[in-house]
Amino acid sequence: MRFGVLGPVTAWTDAGTPVTIQGLKVRALLADLLVHEGRPVPADRLIDDLWGSELPGNPSGTLSAKVSQLRRAFEDAERGSRALVKSGPAGYSITVDSASYDALGFADRVAAGELAEALGLWRGPAYADFADEAFVETSVARLTEQRLTALETWHEERPGSVSELADLVAAYPLRERLRASHMKALYRSGRQSEALDSYEQLRRLLLDDLGLDPSPELVALHQSILTQELPHARSNLPAQLTELIGRVDAMADVSSCLASSRLVTLTGPGGVGKTRLALAAAGEVAERFPDGVVLVELAAVTPDALSVSSSLTDAVQAALDLRDASGSGDGVVERLAAVMGSRLLVLDNCEQVVAEVAELTDRLLAAAPSLRVLATSREPLGLAGEVVWSVPPLDVPSPALELEALSECSAVELFVTRAAAASRDFTLSAETAADVSVLCRRLDGIPLALELAATRVRALGVRGLVARLDDRFRLLATGHRGAAPRQQTLLAMIDWSWELLDPEEQSVLRRLAVHADGCTAEAAAVVCDEADVLDVLVRLVDRSLVVPVQGVDGPRYRLLESVAAYCVEKLRAAGELESVRQRHLSYYTSLAEAARPALFGGDQSRWLELLDEDSANLRTALDRAVATEQSEPAERLVDALAWYWFLRGRHVEALRSLEAVQGSARVGAWRAGFKYLLGDSEAAAERDRWTDAADAFGLWWIAYAASDAGDLPACQALLDRALKRFEADGDQWGVAAVLAARAKHAHVRADLPALFDDACESIGIFRSLGDRWGVLQATGWFGAHAELVGDFDEAERLHLEGAQAAEEIGLWPEVANALGMLGWTSIRQGRYDLARTHGERALRLATEQGQRSTQALAELVLGFAARRTGLLAEASQRLGALIDAARRQTESVLYLSIVLEELGFVRELEGDVVAALELHEEAFRISVDFESLRGMCWALEGIAACHPDKTLAATLLGAAAATRATENYLIAATETSDLDRAIAAASAALGRSAYEAAYTTGTTLTPEQAFSLV
Repeated sequence: MRFGVLGPVTAWTDAGTPVTIQGLKVRALLADLLVHEGRPVPADRLIDDLWGSELPGNPSGTLSAKVSQLRRAFEDAERGSRALVKSGPAGYSITVDSASYDALGFADRVAAGELAEALGLWRGPAYADFADEAFVETSVARLTEQRLTALETWHEERPGSVSELADLVAAYPLRERLRASHMKALYRSGRQSEALDSYEQLRRLLLDDLGLDPSPELVALHQSILTQELPHARSNLPAQLTELIGRVDAMADVSSCLASSRLVTLTGPGGVGKTRLALAAAGEVAERFPDGVVLVELAAVTPDALSVSSSLTDAVQAALDLRDASGSGDGVVERLAAVMGSRLLVLDNCEQVVAEVAELTDRLLAAAPSLRVLATSREPLGLAGEVVWSVPPLDVPSPALELEALSECSAVELFVTRAAAASRDFTLSAETAADVSVLCRRLDGIPLALELAATRVRALGVRGLVARLDDRFRLLATGHRGAAPRQQTLLAMIDWSWELLDPEEQSVLRRLAVHADGCTAEAAAVVCDEADVLDVLVRLVDRSLVVPVQGVDGPRYRLLESVAAYCVEKLRAAGELESVRQRHLSYYTSLAEAARPALFGGDQSRWLELLDEDSANLRTALDRAVATEQSEPAERLVDALAWYWFLRGRHVEALRSLEAVQGSARVGAWRAGFKYLLGDSEAAAERDRWTDAADAFGLWWIAYAASDAGDLPACQALLDRALKRFEADGDQWGVAAVLAARAKHAHVRADLPALFDDACESIGIFRSLGDRWGVLQATGWFGAHAELVGDFDEAERLHLEGAQAAEEIGLWPEVANALGMLGWTSIRQGRYDLARTHGERALRLATEQGQRSTQALAELVLGFAARRTGLLAEASQRLGALIDAARRQTESVLYLSIVLEELGFVRELEGDVVAALELHEEAFRISVDFESLRGMCWALEGIAACHPDKTLAATLLGAAAATRATENYLIAATETSDLDRAIAAASAALGRSAYEAAYTTGTTLTPEQAFSLV
């Protein structure tokens, strides 16, 4: 006999049959005895617990009768069990141990560290049906606390489900360990702002209810999330809607292969279940990979692509949520390898472009030693070290199997499960067993064929299915001679399913095949030329020929690869292939054009996700337009998609597409801007080619993209022209965009009033339009202004707000930039450890996103932090590398002057004052080019620190101080040590009176006049 209190109080026989116990007081007696876990309970105590003040006429006799009823119930259920209830001088007791009593078993499993098994014993709240009784109160509290502690430990040791943890936190809002797990789960799901909100909710609850602050551990976790120090494993495996059947041994084998081999390829014919097994196996081993498991769908990458290798790297970068890499070929693969870390890459449907996939995989594995790859393909990749695991069909039954053995056969299990889902009254029985056995053998245990057949059970019955298969296979004996036997079976099944469709269903199904990676019902209606397509789609879903998947705005509809390949042939045979492909091109061109204005307003986030979903279709449409020399739709497509590509960081894809479509001035302006973003040496020539013909947006775009290259006067002139046109056209977005770009220029010049005014006006317009990207731009420059005027707390708040907002909509380049600015603000505050944390996180993200300007900002932060903490060698290496990279550019780089100044201070501290002087002088000249008075002041102070003529040094210090005072340039506390060193050296060499005289002379000079004396 077994007993349970982790839920309703229950008893079972050893065979698992529930024991019926009549009478509330009898069940209460059992509960009371179980509370004491085998210890005797005095009769008086039991009477008081069961009846309280409402005693029966003969309490002792009534209790004895209830004990007898309990014993009789046990004996009736399982012979000999009455002896479990004992009586003695000390009272009544029940015999239990950890094997028979779930409360004791729970405690033993927790002690043994078997948390999953322990938590699996719970069926609801402890003593659920007696929870209001006083005699269980202490036990309920104890067991509930033990369960919560186990849950906390469980979720600390494994990635938790956000929804499950949210429910627990809602039920127990003051449990700090649960709250910590909830915050981590939210953060690792890419929901940083919600993780911070969860912390804030707990902080308020603790303060309001208990007058306490969160624990130091939780405060530290909050800070780690703020600075994004936690590992952020990005996995994108889709949730599976149905259970994987019959693959237990296969799962174990594939998991074992992945433990010992870096490349495992699942091979087999279409429909055998390669993808389903790969996804299940990847999910099974996901916890082995700290950097996550990423699925890359390759079905949409075809040999017809403009560039198969580029399309492959695009697909990998999109799956990893990376900004695409600049350059091509080796550079792209090297950057992909650099960000792989300890990750499992699942490459699905490799067979169409297997040679290109093999080349990419080989190079990634060679360059990323902690990467593992799980591929699915109809043929091996053919690489050294590859483990080829041929996915077999499910086990089929032999003709002589009895019913019980038949039900355990994996092919039968799958068919019966799916058939029962399609037809509720279907079961495997003596009447259906023979036909099911025949069907599974005829279908060779191929999962797709079995699932297709199962959908017809309701209409035809199993016997009808078998009869029709006989006819189908006889026909296919001559119809598909070239196919492998199992492929003939699959084709037979699809053929048979096809012929059972009515003409309308056949038309829709074959036309769906032109889509890449599925489509919405709206797209299906247009491309299939079927107004009432939804009803047809539902019928095709019921027949397992179309698979529904959840999209942003509702379901999307996909064809399995085997069905899609079959339907393309049907489309070709019907003479419709070209016309349907043309409708596909027309629809997705219109979709891109409809999306474009939405990407500049309040619906920006939703439309980004919608275009993400259809990126394969959009790429397919563009490839067709280019391949068939349809220049008009091709130009419309690239123009409509360019801003989407920019926001998603797909600069290489954008430039490649734009170069395939020469087009108008608008396309040329786009191309010039992307060339600047990618550091293309031809960017300036491309800019000059199109600026005369460009519209207002094109002028702004070129100026925006070129601003990091350093040609600020040319960019400013373009912005002025664009602003006039935007104002004349009443284009508020354009006005706000120009103002944000002008704020950047004002920041370079340290023109504080212009910086504040432009950022203020820009953010107001962007907020009214709901454009979150624009708000992020303006917020960043607000933060920069706060930093310049010394309001470091406000600067930190604004940059953190920007990082959170950018992460919410997946704009990772903006996250990286905000983190870089947070790092710089921390440098100005003297918080060098925090600056290093922000800088390292920004560098990782910027490297992933191929964001050159933010990589430079992050390296600058790390170089400054190193110098300020005495790590001169590290500072020299980082700052020197930045200078070398900047000098390789054909145009000036904005950050160069400040890096030269910092490296100058490093050389001074190392004792090389000659090199230091040269660096500070170069920094001054660059600051003049950029009209940066603030940079000139820094350079003058640096020159003063290492120049041998201390009278000149005092003069330079006076000029810098006068300019700082006039322009209200702050000297942060962290900068005073360098300045104090220069002042002390000059004052000591000259004496107080001479120093003050030279200093006063300097205050009458402009920075340029002072520098002319050097």
